[in-house]
Order: sequence, then C-alpha cells, then structure tokens
Amino acid sequence: MADPSSPAAASFGELSNSLDAVLPGIRERAARYDRDNAFFHEDLEELRRIGFLRATVPVDFGGLGLSVPEFARLQSRLATHAPSTALALNMHQYWVGTALHLRRLGDAGADWILQEAGAGRLFAAGHGEPGNDLGLAHSLVEARPTGDGGYRFHGRKVLTSLSPAWDWLGVHGLDASDPAHPRIVHAFIGRAGQGHRSVATWDALGLRATRSDDTFLEGAEARPEHVIRVLPSGPVPDAFVDGILGAVLPGLAAVYLGIGRRALELALASATQRTSLLLEGKSQAHKPLVQHDTARAVIRLEAADALVASVVDSWWGDDFPRDGSALPRLLAAKQNAVEGAQEIVDLAQRIVGASSLARSHELERLYRDVRAGAFHPPNTESTLELIGKHHLGLLAVA
Repeated sequence: MADPSSPAAASFGELSNSLDAVLPGIRERAARYDRDNAFFHEDLEELRRIGFLRATVPVDFGGLGLSVPEFARLQSRLATHAPSTALALNMHQYWVGTALHLRRLGDAGADWILQEAGAGRLFAAGHGEPGNDLGLAHSLVEARPTGDGGYRFHGRKVLTSLSPAWDWLGVHGLDASDPAHPRIVHAFIGRAGQGHRSVATWDALGLRATRSDDTFLEGAEARPEHVIRVLPSGPVPDAFVDGILGAVLPGLAAVYLGIGRRALELALASATQRTSLLLEGKSQAHKPLVQHDTARAVIRLEAADALVASVVDSWWGDDFPRDGSALPRLLAAKQNAVEGAQEIVDLAQRIVGASSLARSHELERLYRDVRAGAFHPPNTESTLELIGKHHLGLLAVA
C-alpha cells in the first residue's frame, strides 16, 4: 500500500469512505436484483459517481491512481454486499488492469483504454464462445480484415457480463484470410457502432444481476487504433494476454473471498443469537460442532485471503515475474479462493440450519452465487491441469 502521506493513500481512504456510504443500499438492492433477474443499474451509477470505476486509472488519465492490490481489497468488500455487482465490474477492471500492465512494460498501445476509463466509460469482455474450449488461443468468431488495419467481427459471444451498459467490448476473433497462417485478433468495438446486438438469454442459477447475455456480432467494426494485438493462432507468450490473466484472476479471487467472508459473518451472527433448548437456553455457539465448523471456515478464509494478497502483491510489485511461472500462482490463488468460498458457504449453512434454505435468506443466494466460481475460464479442470503440468515439468516456461 502507498505511503500514508501520499496522494494515492488519500485517494484510497476517500474512496473507501465513499464506498462505505453506498454499501448498505447496494446490499439492500442485491436481493431484488436477484429475484427480478435485473441488472444493477442503481449500483452502477452510485459506484461510477464515487469513482470506483476509475479507481486504478492513473491520475494523469483522470483516475484516482490506486494500486491494484488496494483495489482488490475494495472489490472484495463490495462482494460481501453484492457478489453480482462486484463480479460484473471485475470485467471492467479486467481491461483497466491489462492496460496498466502494458503501460508498466513501456507499451502505450492500450493507453486509450485508460483515457476512456478515466472519462467514465465502461468496458466489458467478449471472450466466451459456445464450443471454444481453447479460450484466447482460438476463436469461433470470424475477424475479417477491412484493409486499413481494422477488422469486422462475425459470430456469437456468450456470458457477456455488463451487457446492458458497456461502452466498449473487448473481443477476439480468428483471421483466416491467410489459411496457412491463421491469426487471433484482439480488439475493441464501441456500443455506438453498428453490427452488434445483445439477446437476453441470461436466466441463471446465481450471479443473476450481472446480466451476462449473449452478444451477436454481425459485422461490428474495430477501427485500427482499437486493435491491440494480432497474434498467431494457438498458445503464444504475449504481454497483452499475460495482462488479462494478471488482472482478471486476482479480481475473481477477491470476489469469492468476499462471498466467503459474508457467509462467515452470517454464520457467526446466527450462532451467537440463536438459542438451544438442548443447552437450556444457551446460544448455538456453545455446541462443539458449531465451534468446529466455525474454526474450519475461519481457517479456510484466512488461508485463501493470505494467498490472494501474496499473489496480487507479487504480480503488481516491482519484482513481478516476467516468465510463465506467474500463471500457475495466479490460477492457484483464484482456485483456492473459489474452493474456499464454496466450503465456507456450505459450513455456514450447516451452522445456520434449515432457515438458510429459504429464498428470503441471504445465504440461499450466496449458495447459488458461489457455484459459478468453478466455471470462470480457465475452469477448474483446466486450472488443475495447467498447475499440475507446470510443477511436473511438462510445460515450457516462456
């Protein structure tokens, strides 16, 4: 964290206080958004107003200049009140963080993202595709060259969080104009442009307020200045892809830490307030099983929190890794946070009891929200495979 006397530290304190002021309303609205399968418009406007969307944007680009580790703490706090809101806005931070990563490497090609974010524009990620299990290394969406360095995109994207509100959508597509040398194009399309439409397909188990609808690209154009990378198809080392992973994975981990922390808060409140006839009116907290479940939840949360903090500080510190060894640690932090949050929610429900099954109980919603963690790319299967291969020496370090 910055020196306490620095402007960045002052910005952190001011944003933290502003966030505290809006969090009660955000928590109150979360249940309604979930019930109605509605987008978090009110949350978005309040968070935009206090500067949350431009928190890590450098001051000279109109932002608050917070460090990414500082922002991760605020993001986790937001997630304890509204997981869907925090998760969806991680897609915005996804791109701000990527641009920051390139900038610290001396690459100004994504500085326009920081300028737009500093001006209040909202970014979203259009990477999900049905049937594409190779992720960023491949695409089932066509990227057709326009001849001037730009591209037009044709195909379908899924799980587009922030569908009702994004100003810029980061997409990738396959340029097969030279069949012998297919390339993956990473670029951005603007909402004001033509050739894209959202279809309301999102009606999910949890995280409903993200409104992660399908996006159909029907010639949506990315101008040359908004094409960030054109890479060979397949897994290739590149700072832009590294920046995406270095921004999105800690952000996801922070969200699931927030879910776990809130579940533990609800469990502790229930255990200390509910009384037991068996224990002659003493609280449920006096039951050994409740004590054991509480201890397991606390240990799980503190361990996950420590790993995420360590990895975020390392990745965004002056000594950040410059080779492929960083990815397994980023993946491990996210996976551990997800699994930890799921276990904590399960333990919390056991502590609270059958009332946690009611739709009116916040734990019921958290139970549904936390299940999505296993499916964020890379999913659990791919994550474990990559980490295992790395430590078994089966992956070459770039």
